[in-house]
Amino acid sequence: MKPFYSLGLDFGTNSVRALIVDVSNGKELATAIHHYTTGKKGVILSRNPNLARQHPGEWVKGAEMSIRKALAQAKKRVKGFKPERIIGIGIDATASTPLPVDEHGKPLAFHKPFAKDPDAMAWLWKDHTAVKEAEEITELARSIRPQYLAKCGGVYSSEWFFSKILHCIRTNPAVTDKAFMWIESVDWIPAVLTGTEAPGDLTVGICAAGHKAMFNELWGGYPDHDFLEQLHPRLAEFGSRMPSHVRTADRSVGGLTKAWAKKTGLKEGTPVAVGVIDAHMGAVGAGVATGTLVKIIGTSTCDIAVSPSDYPLEDIPGLCGIVDGSVLPGHFGLEAGQSAVGDIFNWFVEYIRPDGKKGTHEALALEAAKLRPGESGLLALDWNNGNRTVLVDQKLTGLLIGQTLYTTPAEIYRALVEATAFGALTIIRRIEEYGVPVEHVVNCGGIADKNPFVMQTYADVLGRPMNVSRSSQTCALGAAIAGAVVAGSKQGGYDSFTDAQAAMTGLKDMVYEPNKEAHAVYQQLYELYKTLHDAFGTDEWQGNLGGVMKELIRIRNGVKGI
Repeated sequence: MKPFYSLGLDFGTNSVRALIVDVSNGKELATAIHHYTTGKKGVILSRNPNLARQHPGEWVKGAEMSIRKALAQAKKRVKGFKPERIIGIGIDATASTPLPVDEHGKPLAFHKPFAKDPDAMAWLWKDHTAVKEAEEITELARSIRPQYLAKCGGVYSSEWFFSKILHCIRTNPAVTDKAFMWIESVDWIPAVLTGTEAPGDLTVGICAAGHKAMFNELWGGYPDHDFLEQLHPRLAEFGSRMPSHVRTADRSVGGLTKAWAKKTGLKEGTPVAVGVIDAHMGAVGAGVATGTLVKIIGTSTCDIAVSPSDYPLEDIPGLCGIVDGSVLPGHFGLEAGQSAVGDIFNWFVEYIRPDGKKGTHEALALEAAKLRPGESGLLALDWNNGNRTVLVDQKLTGLLIGQTLYTTPAEIYRALVEATAFGALTIIRRIEEYGVPVEHVVNCGGIADKNPFVMQTYADVLGRPMNVSRSSQTCALGAAIAGAVVAGSKQGGYDSFTDAQAAMTGLKDMVYEPNKEAHAVYQQLYELYKTLHDAFGTDEWQGNLGGVMKELIRIRNGVKGI
C-alpha cells in the first residue's frame, strides 16, 4: 500500500515550522522553517519591557512559505511522493496570543490606519503589560466567582486572554472601538486556512479557551456577562461575541480552501484540526499519557500531565489550568511551567558575557559539569521573568546568593541551571501532592536535545530518570498526529490520539539516570531553595533567613572536604 502522510504546522515565537510525517510510524520526511522578519526576530518590542507583540501577517506568509518548502523537500527525498497523500493538517501556536479582529474576522493590523499600531497586532504570549488588569480580574473572581480561579491555579495571569483585552480597552480607545472581537492565534490560523474566520463560522479549541480564557462547561462556557461587565462594559460586549463552537483537537474546523490549496500545493478539502497550544501539542508528540509528565524545555518551560476525566481530580493551586480535553480527549489536561529557563541561561551568556564575546553555552556547560553539587556555595531563584507555577506572580525577580571574591562564571552558570531544576521539582511535587502520579518524565525541546549537562542536573535534582523524546520537533509532530486523527482510519489515519501516539511517537535510547550522591546533596540545597521560594514569594512565610548563607557554606565545605 502507498503510504499516507500528515502535516503539522508549529507557529512559535520567532518562526513557523512545517513537518510532514508518515502516519504509519511517525517518520519525519520533511521539515521547513520560515523565520519571521518584523521587529526583533518577529517580536514587536517597545521602550516598555513588558510589551511583546506580533504581526499576524507573519503567520499567513509563514504558513505558505513553510508548507511549500516542506512539500518541495519531501518530493526530493521520497520517491513518488505526492501532496495529495497528505490526509490531514494539525496546527499549534503560542498562547495566550489574542488578536483583535473586525466583524469579518480580519485582523485590525491588516487595516491601513492600524498597520503600525502594536495594540492592533497579536498580543504575544510573553506580553506582560496587563499586570494590573490581571490583579483586578483575580480580585473580582475571588470575591464573586471563586470557581473561575479554582480551575486556573488560584490566580489569573497577565499572560492570559481577558487581562490583555482589558488592558487594551483601558489604554487604546481607537483599537477598542474598531475591534469586533478578539481571537487567539491558535484559533485564527486554522480558521484562515479553512475560510471560517468570520465570527459566525469560527470554531475555537478547548485548549486555549480553557487554559487562558476561563472556559468551563461547569458554568456554561466563558465567564458570565455580569462578571465581565463589572470589569468593563466593553469587555462584556466582547465576551458576548465569543464563539459557541468549542472543540477538542480530534475534531476538524473544516477543509483547506481552494485558495490555500493553490498557494501551497496541498489538496483542497484536506481536513484541518482544531488548534492547540504549542506546548500541549508538544506533549502529545512526546507521548504524554497517564503517569507520564512531559517537560517542553526551551526559552521557558511548559510541564504537561493528563488524568482520566472519569477519575475525580482536585483543583490544584498554582497550576495554569485543569481543562477537560485540552491535551487528550477523555482526559483532564494539566498545565504548569516556568516563565524563563533557557532565557535565564541566555541572559547570563549574552548580557553578562562572563567570558567576553567568546563565551558560549557549550563552554560554560563543559566547565560547570566539572563541578560537584554544592561545591560553589551558590543558590539562585529562577524568577528572572516572574514565576508562572506555583506562585503565579509576574512581579517576582531572580536572585543569586553565596557569591565570594572567587566565584567563577561556570559556578554561576551551574547555579542558574540548578535553580531551574529546583523550580521543576517544585512543580512535580505540587502535582503529586494532589494525587496525580508522575511515574515517568519525558523531556523535549532544544535544551533536552542539545545540553546533556542540563539534563543530568535535572535527573540529579529530581532524583528520577530523564527520558528524551525521539523527535526533536515534538510540537510539530503533535500537530501532525492531530492531522492524522481528524483524517480518521477510513482515510488512512487514526480514530484516536492513543492509537496515533502508539504508532507515531517514541523515546531516544539515551536516558539520564540520577546520581545518588548528587541527589543527596541536592535534597539539602532544595530545602534552602524552598526557604527562599517561600520567603520572597509568599505573604504567609514567617521564618528567618539568617542561616541560609551559613548553611550554603557548610554544604560547600562538606563537598570540598575542608
